[in-house]
Amino acid sequence: MFRLFKIIAILEGISYLALFSNMLFLKPTNFVLYKTLLYPIGMSHGLLFISYILLAFLNKASQKWNLKNFAIILIASLVPFGTFYVDKKYLKNA
Repeated sequence: MFRLFKIIAILEGISYLALFSNMLFLKPTNFVLYKTLLYPIGMSHGLLFISYILLAFLNKASQKWNLKNFAIILIASLVPFGTFYVDKKYLKNA
């Protein structure tokens, strides 16, 4: 389950950056392409975000994360590039 969490963390970070890229770069220049890509990117990011949070709760006990580390892991999902930081610092033993 820990290996799956590591994979979901990376994919969630990539989808977050893809969603931001769609909003920042495509919306002002190509509104039709922006609207076309918004639903699939947004839906995949939403599913990956929920999976990340659920897997974090499921892995909390098995990985023996204290409250501070667990809070950092959860908050990292809200910050761009945060899941990559979590992967490098907290998920390196998978």
